[in-house]
Amino acid sequence: MAAARGCPPAGSGDRALAELLLEFSRAQYRAKDGGTAAKVERIERRCLELFGRDYRYSVIPNAHGEVCAHYPRHIVLLERDAGTGRDPFESTVQVGKLQDLINRSKMARCRGRFVCPVILYKGKHICRSATLAGWGELYGRTGYNYIFSGGSDDAWADAEDISEEDPALRNADSQLFDKVRGHDIKLLRYLSVRYICDLMVENKKVKFGLNVTSSEKVDKAQRYADFTLLSVPYPGCEFFKEYKDRDYTAEGLIFNWKQDYVDAPLSIPAALTQSLNIDWSEYQSWDLVQQTQNYLKLLISIINSDDDSGLLVHCISGWDRTPLFISLLRLSLWADGLIHTSLEPSEILYLTVAYDWFLFGHMLVDRLSKGEEIFFFCFNFLKHITSEEFSAVKSQRRKSLPPGFTLEEICMLKQRDRGSTTSLSSDFSLGMESSPGAAGSFTYEAVELMPAGAQAQAAWRKSCASSPQAMLWSRAQQSEDRLPSTGMVEVKSSSSSSSTHSDNFLRIGSSPLEVPRSRLVSASDRESRLEEVRSAFLASYSRTIGLKAVPPSPSGAIGGLLEQFVRGVGLRGSSTL
Repeated sequence: MAAARGCPPAGSGDRALAELLLEFSRAQYRAKDGGTAAKVERIERRCLELFGRDYRYSVIPNAHGEVCAHYPRHIVLLERDAGTGRDPFESTVQVGKLQDLINRSKMARCRGRFVCPVILYKGKHICRSATLAGWGELYGRTGYNYIFSGGSDDAWADAEDISEEDPALRNADSQLFDKVRGHDIKLLRYLSVRYICDLMVENKKVKFGLNVTSSEKVDKAQRYADFTLLSVPYPGCEFFKEYKDRDYTAEGLIFNWKQDYVDAPLSIPAALTQSLNIDWSEYQSWDLVQQTQNYLKLLISIINSDDDSGLLVHCISGWDRTPLFISLLRLSLWADGLIHTSLEPSEILYLTVAYDWFLFGHMLVDRLSKGEEIFFFCFNFLKHITSEEFSAVKSQRRKSLPPGFTLEEICMLKQRDRGSTTSLSSDFSLGMESSPGAAGSFTYEAVELMPAGAQAQAAWRKSCASSPQAMLWSRAQQSEDRLPSTGMVEVKSSSSSSSTHSDNFLRIGSSPLEVPRSRLVSASDRESRLEEVRSAFLASYSRTIGLKAVPPSPSGAIGGLLEQFVRGVGLRGSSTL
């Protein structure tokens, strides 16, 4: 797909991001508003162009919010890598059937924010949504919108007053929930989602004494019992005002878990925690940094499991905590060279800000007015996930690394050996399944190195020292070991293919030149890539939105992050952050 007309030209990433942030900070994006603002259209086209660099995809049209009022007007379904060769991890989802399931199931979730696939990784769909809708929304959407808008809907006065204790209503509830949640479950199964990660700190969201939303973990009929449910309570956007008030410092900032409305304990199947070396019983003592780090490690571990199951991440409305973790996942996998492999730091930053945050309806204007700066936290937090312990590559490779070799040394295969599909030298045999790649590059589906002892290892390292080229491949050989499916860690509070599609769907083919699918990067590369994304964000954010000044300290010094911004725009020398 050619670059859309009106998109910023190559090399103008800073200007494009600045325009995006300015538009984002002026008004919440709503597909239902229609509109033909040139800047918004340019943002939408730019996202499609960036997706098309690495993937073939289809688009579900949502031009006037008919599918969802605050989802993108062009909802992207990633199907496979962009190359013309066979992709063993091609999605089997057909866009026509997907849209039918979406139309049937969208009422099951808060605000109609249905389960939507947003990342394709090893053939698995990583999805986002809102939580399950409660009876209050299903029976009175007008009143529900009033509650969540803080009273801006004048029609609330005409909403029907329904008592949840009415036996007839409870019976109607059961029948209605069977229907709409049944469709929601069919959509989850069609997307091969097995794991559902619920970030709510409540079992049900309560407003003015009404249960206005629910969640899978408290579904009375146990309709979601066949899924692996994870209750990983994470503070809502209100908590991030404290982050701003503490001079944008997350270290030492601990959520108050004893508040009355907090009733969802952390609950994770034991099989998903065994390899993480995390004491989950201590979660209430973690500060915001450690909590976010540990949850991200958990999500990365889940998507790297040996099965083919997808993941759903949701909070309440799905536009604060949900994009935080979706964005961190996208950036982390990109930094490892596993997704969006052709995108530069400025491009992946643009894509995740525009698609994961802006086009999916994050209310930045409202959040900024209240000082709830979860959006800023997301990108500033990248400095805390640069190490190898957050790398998906690490977890893929750990079981199959040859004895005596590091990850970086395996990357250093000599350029002259790339043409061989049977051996690298007399001391190694290389088993692989090759796949077509771009001219001058080589990709592999599986790699197994077998060194011939310590002398061979030493000789290989010596020979590589003068020619440290990196070999590209798509993924490590998957382990045959599977985690057990039983057991639960529970901590309670101390208080695809689109061969059949209609004209309604847009089929996209990317550039005719195939790109390497995945590339293995070293820990140092991961760090530099994430730091470049973070630096680009800080610089653009400071020039467009900026941070609200906090009261000066007794010494009169500028706050730490404001000082960082001063350096970022070149007014002061840099130092260690």
